[in-house]
Amino acid sequence: MKHLLNLLAAVALLVWGTHLVRTGVLRVFGAKLRAILARSMGNRFTAALTGMGVTALVQSSTATSLMTSSFVGQGLITLPAALAVMRGADVGTALMSVLFSFDLSWLSPLFIFVGVVLFISRQATTAGHLGHALIGLGLMLLALEMVVQASGPMLASPVIRAMLGSVSSDIVMEIVLGALLAVLAYSSLAIVLLIAAMAASSVVPLDVALGLVLGANLGSGLLAVLTTAKSAIEVRRVTVGNMVFKLLGVLLVAPFIGLWLRHVQPYMPGTAQGVVLFHLGYNVIISVGFIGFTQWVARWVAHLLPQPTGAQDQRPHHLDPSALSTPSLAISCAAREALHQADVVETMLRGVLDVIKKNDLQLAERLRKMDDEVDGLYSSIKYYLTKISREALGEAESRRWTDIISFTINMEQVGDIIERVLIDIEDKKIRKGRQFSEAGMDEINELHARLIDNLRLAMSVFLNGNVRDAQKLLEEKARFRDLERAYSATHLARLSDKTVQSIETSSLHIDLISELKRINSLLCSVAYPILESAGALAPSRLRPTVDQV
Repeated sequence: MKHLLNLLAAVALLVWGTHLVRTGVLRVFGAKLRAILARSMGNRFTAALTGMGVTALVQSSTATSLMTSSFVGQGLITLPAALAVMRGADVGTALMSVLFSFDLSWLSPLFIFVGVVLFISRQATTAGHLGHALIGLGLMLLALEMVVQASGPMLASPVIRAMLGSVSSDIVMEIVLGALLAVLAYSSLAIVLLIAAMAASSVVPLDVALGLVLGANLGSGLLAVLTTAKSAIEVRRVTVGNMVFKLLGVLLVAPFIGLWLRHVQPYMPGTAQGVVLFHLGYNVIISVGFIGFTQWVARWVAHLLPQPTGAQDQRPHHLDPSALSTPSLAISCAAREALHQADVVETMLRGVLDVIKKNDLQLAERLRKMDDEVDGLYSSIKYYLTKISREALGEAESRRWTDIISFTINMEQVGDIIERVLIDIEDKKIRKGRQFSEAGMDEINELHARLIDNLRLAMSVFLNGNVRDAQKLLEEKARFRDLERAYSATHLARLSDKTVQSIETSSLHIDLISELKRINSLLCSVAYPILESAGALAPSRLRPTVDQV
């Protein structure tokens, strides 16, 4: 029992080390890796090479699959290009397994020591995140050594030998077991390294190890399919297409395990190296041999998973659950959904003027119902962001997390204000048959047009974080405030002149331009975090007192 617990602990440590490497690298290079992936789709070969490099860094073809799937779901890349990326990703993770199969145990204490020093001394910096990844590498190497030490005594157990004997007689059982282990461990790399270490210690026969390796590869594809099971149809097509390639590879390679054992394994430097090189060979075969079939598989998967009827009328769903394992990507998904929320608010705001001019009660009712959609988007975005691990975010991404929350709160409040404005227009103007004066209507038109422009500018500032645009937005806030004061004064002047229309709509007019000013203030608040980060905000708008002078 003690040896079994030691082995289980070593496996858990191996999986945890892989997780630390992946999260550490994504914190440092997450945004850059996504940009590299998005730019490398010129042809299938550059896409495959990029997938190989990205996967070698993040130590997980599953992470690369989820990033790539999200790009397809957002319409940034095509399905054939995504499948080409995955062909390279599988080779990348196989190359890392070859590297870890060598005796690098002497590096384990060095990586752990340096990693801990960097992580503790400079935790929130790039160096600290690299230290996080180094700790993971050190733990992976340490875990592999522990697997070898723990598996030796277990081999002497008659029960273990009987279990291995029953597995070795069935290649299908080996593949199923390997797939199950990869899914449970959430890492095919960790399982392949575990299988190699156990084969080197003679815990499992070599032919069984090779069958388990095929199963682990199949399990990594199955894991991605399960992870994206509730995602948009475009996202699921990538993981299903990748699973098709892996399944074809297993069917092609499994009959030739005996040939590998007879003609290739004798030339291997060791048993562990034979296992990981078999793993590499399998992935090279399905990557190089099948890369020409990405278009064909993409068409087949599109036929297998067609768009639901009426999908063109449905809004894009950017809150991809599969992206949560890559926090930097999840932040981008939340930002895109926040922009969609702002689009709904813009539709409401534009409709207000039509309601005023046309006295359209039906339009007013439709616009008021849209506030429920704005509120629902706010709740969805907020809940999605709470599921993102804050510990896995860098400093810039943490600020972006806060900015998105603030932006969605403001949009939700703007939607509430527009709903109240519409109710006032219905009750105080349309149902009473009243009209604004010509001068009053011109003022409302001017404020409304500026408000639409400022909303578009606020969306641009939120998306791009441009300091100059943020400064312009605050300048527009001051101009809007001055206009609101001037128009309030001119309205009072019309009341003094006893203009009948102004008298009848006075309460609504004053409330309306006041509410438009509140909306403008909420929109312009987007600029403050950008200007504060750039050091472009004054400490206070208050003038110094006499004592201070």
